[in-house]
Amino acid sequence: MKILIVNTSEKTGGAAVAANRLMEALNHSGEKAMMMVRDKQSGRLTVIGLGHRRLQRLRFLWERLLIFVSLRFSRQHLFDIDIANTGNDITRLQAFKDADIIHLHWINQGMLSVSDIRKICRSGKPVVWTMHDLWPASSICHYARGCNNFQSACHHCRLLPGGGSKNDLSARVWRKKAEALEGQHIHFVTCSRWLMDQAKKSGLIKGQAVCSIPNTIDTKVYRPSDKTEARRRLSLPQDRKIILFVAQKVSDERKGMPYLAKAIGKLTELHPQYKSTAAIAVLGGKTGDLDGMFSLPVYPLGYLSDDDSITAAYNAADVFVIPSLEDNLPNTIMEALACGVPCVGFKVGGIPEMIDHGKNGFVAEYKNSDSLAEGIDFVLGSGDYGSLSAESVRKVARCYSQNAVAMKYIEVYNEAMALKHYKL
Repeated sequence: MKILIVNTSEKTGGAAVAANRLMEALNHSGEKAMMMVRDKQSGRLTVIGLGHRRLQRLRFLWERLLIFVSLRFSRQHLFDIDIANTGNDITRLQAFKDADIIHLHWINQGMLSVSDIRKICRSGKPVVWTMHDLWPASSICHYARGCNNFQSACHHCRLLPGGGSKNDLSARVWRKKAEALEGQHIHFVTCSRWLMDQAKKSGLIKGQAVCSIPNTIDTKVYRPSDKTEARRRLSLPQDRKIILFVAQKVSDERKGMPYLAKAIGKLTELHPQYKSTAAIAVLGGKTGDLDGMFSLPVYPLGYLSDDDSITAAYNAADVFVIPSLEDNLPNTIMEALACGVPCVGFKVGGIPEMIDHGKNGFVAEYKNSDSLAEGIDFVLGSGDYGSLSAESVRKVARCYSQNAVAMKYIEVYNEAMALKHYKL
């Protein structure tokens, strides 16, 4: 079976990481999988770049400009919205024509337009679409954040000035997406049961097949290693407990950094010994605004892109904290667990599906910094840390192995092909 995985980026972002890992898992399982991306960042033969970088940049800027105008020239929410007004017609490319299955992933920011998606759906090829957020089942947003309009039809969007209107940008994009998907059969896959439950309520993809399959990870790469060596490599202190926070953009409101800062303050207030025995490591970009935010020493690691450095960061840590306010099935939790690092996060999205409370970490009450602090202390002060660490590794082996995830996707591909042949 020839599978063409379509994603905006080859390596940047959680969806790109997940798509890459799935491609490797499928190829290891005997299938022939390739990726098609707007932004190719390696020389791998299994990844096809669209080229024309200047044109791709112009498409990206054109979409941002229209969104900027719709936001009345405000930068707030500028990157929370995607309207898919421009993109690439990949149906004309040989790799598309050769494929048995078209597998869409995160295709925003100028990769595919709504018109391109319509052409793909009408090409006669079976289409599978992995949802890394809610955008495929909503209008312009990636996370609903309590809004239920996507369950019927988007309008009065909370991201638009003044709360939008009956015929605002979200309503217009909704109609275009509904027209593109009308009469088409797409197999939607979510990475978490939480997102699956949301997707099934969507008025946009009502009647479409929706199932949940987690992302996968290569446990030959992400695995426990020597903590002392990992800290030496990253210049982290050997004599402190390391609390790790990871985000592509640590200032992203959705990632919950203020809740972590408040939790650390509560932790050191209740347990003053941590002031001399603990520290925070921050992996990601935009770390310049952290000075004075925490009551513990902070070690910015910057943005690490290679697997060896990333696994060193996880293995250097004693606990991984993810205070996200909304998230699907974070790769970061999976990576930490695979390295034997217990995790602490809020009870939101797919996080409780990954962290087994009291077994491989702690699930804190939503938006409750005191509960988050309790979770950090639970892990760092545990008298049986070895058991938490071992269960972390076992969780990944049970649920996220390459073979298990690849087999689930192959089953979906076969169903999609059978349905397409039946319709023909």
